[in-house]
Amino acid sequence: MTKVSNFEKVLDSVEALSVDEQETLIKLVEQRLAERRREEIAANIAQAKAEYQTGQVFRGTVEEVIAELRQ
Repeated sequence: MTKVSNFEKVLDSVEALSVDEQETLIKLVEQRLAERRREEIAANIAQAKAEYQTGQVFRGTVEEVIAELRQ
């Protein structure tokens, strides 16, 4: 017996939906992905602010930044 992956099971389920249901599903998944991206961006911003406030951010001229990266 061949083991069917969860992904294949989901695809089979999606294919069983009507075209309208598939379109609605696509819209919902896109909205959820966009929300997840927004949450990740917000978390990155909060982390960057915290690092900046604690002095963990390197600041300098372009030349200083390049020199730091080469070390």
